[in-house]
Amino acid sequence: MKVLVLNSGSSSQKSCLFDLGDVLPKDPSACVWEAKIEWQGEFAEAAIKSGHGYEVKSRAKFSSRSEALEHFLRTLWEGEKPVIASPSEIDVVGHRVVHGGPDFADPVFISPKVTDAIAGVSAFAPLHNQAELEGIEIIRKLLGSVRQVAVFDTGFHKDIPLAASVYPGPYEWFESGIHRYGFHGINHQYCARRAAQMLGRDPDSLRIVNCHLGNGCSLAAIRNGKSVDTTMGFTPLEGLMMGTRSGSVDPGILTYLMRQKKMTAEQLDEILNKRSGLSGISGISEDMREILAAEKAGHDRAKLAFDIYVHRLVSAIGAMVAVLGGIDALVFTAGVGENSADVRAAPCRNFGYLGLKIDAGKNSQPSPDQDISDSDSSVRILVIRAQEDWEIARQCWRIVGQHA
Repeated sequence: MKVLVLNSGSSSQKSCLFDLGDVLPKDPSACVWEAKIEWQGEFAEAAIKSGHGYEVKSRAKFSSRSEALEHFLRTLWEGEKPVIASPSEIDVVGHRVVHGGPDFADPVFISPKVTDAIAGVSAFAPLHNQAELEGIEIIRKLLGSVRQVAVFDTGFHKDIPLAASVYPGPYEWFESGIHRYGFHGINHQYCARRAAQMLGRDPDSLRIVNCHLGNGCSLAAIRNGKSVDTTMGFTPLEGLMMGTRSGSVDPGILTYLMRQKKMTAEQLDEILNKRSGLSGISGISEDMREILAAEKAGHDRAKLAFDIYVHRLVSAIGAMVAVLGGIDALVFTAGVGENSADVRAAPCRNFGYLGLKIDAGKNSQPSPDQDISDSDSSVRILVIRAQEDWEIARQCWRIVGQHA
C-alpha cells in the first residue's frame, strides 16, 4: 500500500510517500519520498528527499500556494528521478486536518459532507483549515477518485474529562459545540507511544507531559496513553505564547479594544493570530533562533519575549503535572522543542523539587529521540522528533484495512 501524506501548515507544507506492506512497520523508515515547502511571500522554497538517496533544493515563484504544491507533487512521477511510474500507484492520501469541529474526531474517508464540515469550522483554525482544503482539492485534480482520509488534530483529545473541556460560561456554549477541542493531537499521540517505547514501559503505566513547541505550541497531559488535559482550546489560539499567536489573554482586553478602540473582530483576529507572540513582543521575529541570538546581543525586547515564553511554559507544565498527580516523563518535540537547548533547559530549572534533573551535556547536543535527563533524575526528560506524517500514514493504513 502506497500512502501519500499531506501535512499543511500555516507557513509550510510537508508531503511524504510511505510504502507499507501487509504488516505495519514499527517506525517511519517506510518513507520513500518527502518534500517540505516553505512559503516566503510569492516564493516557495522546497527541499525534496527520496529513497534514491538524493536531495533537491529549489526556490521558485508561484502565483499561489496551490500552484506550488501541485508542481512539487508532480515530481513524484515526473521529476528527474521519479519515485513512482504514475500517480495511479498511490492507494490512499492522508491529510492532517487541524479542526474537525463537533462532528469529526476519528479518521474518516473524505466525502462532500466531510469537506463541508472542515470548511464550516475554518473560522476556528483560520491559519490551517483553508490550506488543508486546498490540499484535498489538489489531490482530486491530480489523482482523481483516489481515496482520501482526514486525520484530525483534535481527535486525540476527544475524551478529555468534561471538567477540562467545558468552559465556565453559559452551559448553552457547550450545547452549541463551544468547548475545549485541543490540537497537535496527532503528534501528542505519537510521542506518547514513542516515549513508552524508549523507556521500555507500558503506555498505560505512564504520566507524560508532552511539550509540542513549534511555531504553534501546546502541552498535553497524558495518562495511560490518553489525553486528559491540554493547553489549546476551542481554537489553536488558547494556551502558550507562540511564534505569532498570543496564547491566552484576558478576554476583557478584547472587549476593551472593541469598545474603546472600535476594533473589529477581523482586526482582533489579525492581532492575536499574526501580530502577537514572540514576533509581537520582540519586534524582531517569530523564529526562536533569531530571538535567542538577539537576546545574547543585548536586545531587551528579545529577552522579554524569551522570558515571557518560558514563564508561561513553566506555568503550563506545572498545571499539567498537577492534573496528572505527578509525572514520569517530560517530553520536548517539534521544531523548537527538538532544536533549542535553551528552551529545554529553562523550564527544567524550576522542577528540581520533583526530582527532575537535566543532563547539560546531553541537552546541548541531543540526537533524535534521546533521554537527556541525569542518570539519577526521577523524571525522564526526552527529546522526540515529531512524526505527524508517520502517524497519519499509520491511521490511513488502519482505516483502509478496516474498510477492506
